[in-house]
Amino acid sequence: MIAVENRLGLLARGKISTGTRRFVCSAMAKKENVWDYPRPPRLEPTPRHLIVKLGDVVIADTKSAYRVLETSHPPTYYIPPSDCKREFITVSSKPKTFCEWKGRATYHDVQAGGQSAKARVWSYDQPTSGFEAIKGYMSFYAHPFSCSVDGENVQGQPGDFYGGWITSDLEGPFKGSPGTLHW
Repeated sequence: MIAVENRLGLLARGKISTGTRRFVCSAMAKKENVWDYPRPPRLEPTPRHLIVKLGDVVIADTKSAYRVLETSHPPTYYIPPSDCKREFITVSSKPKTFCEWKGRATYHDVQAGGQSAKARVWSYDQPTSGFEAIKGYMSFYAHPFSCSVDGENVQGQPGDFYGGWITSDLEGPFKGSPGTLHW
């Protein structure tokens, strides 16, 4: 049995048949374990296709986002303002909060298609050093939106504080569930 990782991160396992010089394999997607993510968090560009909808209305659609990777958290995605339909997004009356890594967050409300989402989007107007690339970018909680990554519907990170998106290519456990506050 041999294992080979291709440049797409797929792990192929199989065996070489000596009589026919054929490689028989089955491809399995390589999962990311959130416990392998760094602390302090890392910011990286992602080419993955992200779509955010409120009801039937597309609020954001991009292949030019960033993601923040932090130990025990699923990725949090930041979408360029140019790929968000700003006519549906307004600054929220919710007070700003402070992230020790990224700075002071401004919250936004979304109203579209007869539905509203109060303070379920945030951005950093003056991010800290190392996170300047996401200045003004929008990050969406998975609920009440319908969010997808490369066509897969995401699950929101447990709890109501963190905004990570869980996809099938991730392994946890994830911070946010009851009993994980002090992880």
